[in-house]
Amino acid sequence: MSMKKTYNKDPREVRITRWFWTLVLVPTALVLLIIFLTAAGTFGKLPSFEELENPQNNIATEIYSADGKMIGSFFIQNRSYVNYEDLSPALVAALVSTEDARYYSHSGIDFISLARVGIKTLALGNRDQGGGSTITQQLAKNLFPRDTTTYNSSVARASKLVLAKFKEWITAVKLEYNYTKEEIITMYLNTVFYGSNAYGIKSAAATFFGKEPKDLNIQEAAMLVGVVNAPTRYSPVRNPERAMARRNTVMARMRANKYISKQQLDSLSQTEIELHYTPISHNDGSATYFREMLRTVLNAPKPRKNQYQFEWDYEQELARWESNPLYGWCQKNTKADGTEYNIYRDGLKIYTTIDSRLQRYAEEAIAYQMERTIQPAMDAQYRATRVLFQDIEQEEIDKIMYRAMRYTDRYIALKERGASEAEIDKEFRTRVKTQIFTYKGYVDTLISPRDSILHHKRIMRAAFMAVEPSSGHVKAYVGGPDFRYFKYDMVKQGKRQIGSTIKPFIYTFALDHMGFNPCTMVPNLPVTIETYSGEPWTPKEAGEVVYDGVMHPLRWGLARSRNNYSAWIMKQAKQPEAVADFLHNMGIHSYIYPAYALCLGTAEVSLFELVGAYSTFVNRGVFTEPIFVTRIEDRQGNLLASFSTTSNVAISEQTAHTMLGMLQNVVRAGTAGRLGWQFNMSDVEVGGKTGTSQENRDAWFMGVLPNLVAGTWVGAEDQSVHLASGGEGSVMALPVFGEFMKRVYADQTLNVKREDKFHVPLGATVYDCPDDVEPSVEAVEEDEFFQ
Repeated sequence: MSMKKTYNKDPREVRITRWFWTLVLVPTALVLLIIFLTAAGTFGKLPSFEELENPQNNIATEIYSADGKMIGSFFIQNRSYVNYEDLSPALVAALVSTEDARYYSHSGIDFISLARVGIKTLALGNRDQGGGSTITQQLAKNLFPRDTTTYNSSVARASKLVLAKFKEWITAVKLEYNYTKEEIITMYLNTVFYGSNAYGIKSAAATFFGKEPKDLNIQEAAMLVGVVNAPTRYSPVRNPERAMARRNTVMARMRANKYISKQQLDSLSQTEIELHYTPISHNDGSATYFREMLRTVLNAPKPRKNQYQFEWDYEQELARWESNPLYGWCQKNTKADGTEYNIYRDGLKIYTTIDSRLQRYAEEAIAYQMERTIQPAMDAQYRATRVLFQDIEQEEIDKIMYRAMRYTDRYIALKERGASEAEIDKEFRTRVKTQIFTYKGYVDTLISPRDSILHHKRIMRAAFMAVEPSSGHVKAYVGGPDFRYFKYDMVKQGKRQIGSTIKPFIYTFALDHMGFNPCTMVPNLPVTIETYSGEPWTPKEAGEVVYDGVMHPLRWGLARSRNNYSAWIMKQAKQPEAVADFLHNMGIHSYIYPAYALCLGTAEVSLFELVGAYSTFVNRGVFTEPIFVTRIEDRQGNLLASFSTTSNVAISEQTAHTMLGMLQNVVRAGTAGRLGWQFNMSDVEVGGKTGTSQENRDAWFMGVLPNLVAGTWVGAEDQSVHLASGGEGSVMALPVFGEFMKRVYADQTLNVKREDKFHVPLGATVYDCPDDVEPSVEAVEEDEFFQ
């Protein structure tokens, strides 16, 4: 009988083996199960491959000038994308050194870092070891944010964190599978927040240093990479010492990873942070009024009849919305998924006709004249009289003030809290610390909200627009003096009585439709017209004008802006309706009441319309609708839409040429003579027309050049606020144009030269009238208003 030897296992060995399987394999299996279930979407949706290819981000729409400058953006988050080639090598080195030293050797998860976190952070309690997240994991978290639900239970919070980490690991591996290392770095730098409303490296480089990302040096790159960790704590604006220390830490890590030398580290660590801090805001920067106008046009809903005072204006705006593809473009066009375009999220690129140089010169010219001449005149009048609102009763003043109060955030907040009108009035009369606008800069002061409103009512406003006449391209657009304080756009949104700037169109009607010419002789006498009501109408002149009965040519009347000569033409025309229709054909779309008095500028018209209409004279009689966008592209540069202007022949080329001669005579021998003797434009081919509405409420000047047509308006927000004297177009508005042209002519890179000449048609008739005299000082200074 054979004997079988048996061995009894040591019970202690058995227990150790069981504990091994329990403590090692079971958790491992559990982790693998959780990862599998997470990947399957059991604990919440993971991004698909399609979503990884097209991550949803709020990408800013960028606005570009015709000369290639980015002049602004529309955004919820000020984010713009760049490619890897557009990054400074120092940026990449700083990022990898600081956030993920083994970036190029792992596939999305750095297990060495995880082990470090597990041992030093969890086991030893050292909280300074970081979270162990790779750049790819951080990108996953930025692109697909964690669940922000708040839980009271610590177990629930821990579970949520663990699941979020698993999701980030899986997403990171997917990202590594779908993208190159360079693409992941680019995506990371494009998505992170740098503070000061800058999302993405392009916005951050522009905001803090005024540079493109590819132009950042080592210390600038290190500062931007360092600030991401805590944008407020390490802000170079709010906390420069902390920012500098953090920057030096980043550079030390670059040295440890051999991206820079010890000598570079020692030298650069001693340098101060040199900022060119220009935070992006809808209220600041270049072309603020233009950008806001562009925003409203792109998002414009279909016009409704109840929005307009006159049915004519409604019909004109409706026709424009239906025929002009730019108006309401976001509402009229949809993306591939069927949703409308969103200028705040879709990262569009809008290419405009604005020239950044001309835009800057226009803004500078307005600021210069407002600070030096226009506002001081209003301030001096107010100090002398202590009267702000002219020629109206206190009851009307109270209404103006109440309307102004109702639109303030303070009034709205008080109303929402249930405050009575008496309590609100008391609040508005109580002094508080606030900031007010002056042309010398913003001023912090102690003032009541009511007095703050009065102060800003006294601030004079100005608007300016310039157009290239041959193309209709808007080259400069300034809707007011400061968009932060004065949102109302007086180029396109606001309409005022245009005074004598209408007169060249009246004379053009006489030439084109009535057979007159500049040398047609007219007696210098009062003109009386019997109106449709049977009442006689006799327009008056500005100042002390002598009616001597002497015969003068028509162009003499235009040069001196004589009301009786314009009225004479209207009397011969006999049909105000025909004149009104003619004005519409010239490019003025606003409603014009067909009365004889329209010849003095009673119609309320926008500066946008007026500049476009004046361009007809330079463009050989062809009216070209002003245009301000040439094309729109998506974020990848694919063309979505292109735009061109519309045009129509308004007058003959001969009539246009003749009118240019008459407008030049206004500068040479009339109310616009200041261009010659003050702004040295006597040797330049330039025409112009001044204009002033009743009581000096609105001052206008329109200037025409061979390659540029520009217009200026100057006035106050309320028409009852105006200068009692000295508020004529030749004194207030013309100098803005003159200052603008001084800057334009000094810039040799522009296509506007002093030597430019107006086009002369083949076989054109040239008129040389007798009775022309050299301008006197009185003729140059005198401007007009109507009564």
